[in-house]
Amino acid sequence: MVQWGLALTRLSNTFLTNKTMQHLTISGHVRQAGNKASVKSIRRNGAVPCNLYGNGMENVLFTIDAKELKALTHTPNSYIVELKLDNGAEYLAVLHELQFHPVTDETLHVDFLAVSVDKPVTIDVPVKVTGHSEGVKVGGKLLVSSRSLKVSALIENLPDVLEVDTTNLKLGKQIVAGDLNYENVSIVSPKATIICSVRPTRATQQAKNA
Repeated sequence: MVQWGLALTRLSNTFLTNKTMQHLTISGHVRQAGNKASVKSIRRNGAVPCNLYGNGMENVLFTIDAKELKALTHTPNSYIVELKLDNGAEYLAVLHELQFHPVTDETLHVDFLAVSVDKPVTIDVPVKVTGHSEGVKVGGKLLVSSRSLKVSALIENLPDVLEVDTTNLKLGKQIVAGDLNYENVSIVSPKATIICSVRPTRATQQAKNA
């Protein structure tokens, strides 16, 4: 009988990454620090208050049109943001933290982290599981546990997605973050993070015991 959850598949090959991470241009309007009433007024006018910091710079307060912001916040994709403010300033940034309304799910506030092309960037990258695993071929069920992983790399090396090939994944085995290796990209997520696994089904157990 397969001892589910105990066996790990150790992969020695280097996985291939897809095209480099996409850039998304977003326009912002500089704002002044204000009280709760002014922040509420910003939201009533269809904008979202934002903050940019990091990379040795002073905090920059600005707003983004709520509809435009959804291209960044309501997608499984990750982007390098090319932020263009109405005072002429331009920055490279990544999404750092989001605050949502607990009832309406509208975006209430966004924190951006300034980045540069010559320093590694830490960001979540979507996982794309590919291949028809050996375990599934014999009746197992593929379970995907992680839809993204946190990685670190220079902007020019950041992948758009992390492809994970399951072709050699056998019944009762799993792939964890520590199994993955991508050129010029470091996995920051804990090594024990389960990416995907092939779990025995009742049919495969019955066939094995027959």
